[in-house]
Amino acid sequence: MHRKILLVEDEPGLRMTLTDRLQKEGYGVETAATGDEGHRRGLEESYDLFVLDIMLPDRNGLDICRDLRQQGIAAPILMLTARDQTVDKVLGLKLGADDYLTKPFEMMELLARIEALLRRAYAIAPSGGTYQFGSVRADFRKAEVSRGQEKVDLAAKELQLLRYFLDHRGEALTREQLLKDVWGYHAATSTRTVDVHVSWLRQKLEDDPRQPRWILTMHGIGYKFEG
Repeated sequence: MHRKILLVEDEPGLRMTLTDRLQKEGYGVETAATGDEGHRRGLEESYDLFVLDIMLPDRNGLDICRDLRQQGIAAPILMLTARDQTVDKVLGLKLGADDYLTKPFEMMELLARIEALLRRAYAIAPSGGTYQFGSVRADFRKAEVSRGQEKVDLAAKELQLLRYFLDHRGEALTREQLLKDVWGYHAATSTRTVDVHVSWLRQKLEDDPRQPRWILTMHGIGYKFEG
């Protein structure tokens, strides 16, 4: 499946080098040169992985990481920094980062870490088949979703969430249940994560996201898929 990465890096040369190499490896890459732009794009669009430089001209990567997590973004985050201090690594991990790479680094190590993060975060069970609801067709063996004649570009976590809804169609699902079974969160976690991903699915799959036909809100409970 085509993975989409947001690279937030203020050094033009490094940004171009990383973008070119990641694209050659088959990733879809979008970039931001400032912390504010990276944070905005991270909230407005869906990405499979974030690569964040810590040292940025406005707000640093640690703040972006913290804010993305607080606002429900669950995609893996890989931090880049020129600083090689243990306290920075510990702080980044506590704020929600998944991995940490110190500059300068070998390109092969960066690629290996990205591949490992995506593999761990977005492994989709090989079982399952093709589902059809309305004009939407989901083929989980191929990890492909279409709506009418148009291909729908779902991030891997969105695909997992859709799969879970389809496997439990007709059931009232709590946010806590979705967090546990789709994200693997067992402790008390902000339910904003679920709401954000449901909103993204509705935008891509519903005819009218404001009046959804398929993914319904169960007030006081969570969500239910009707189809």
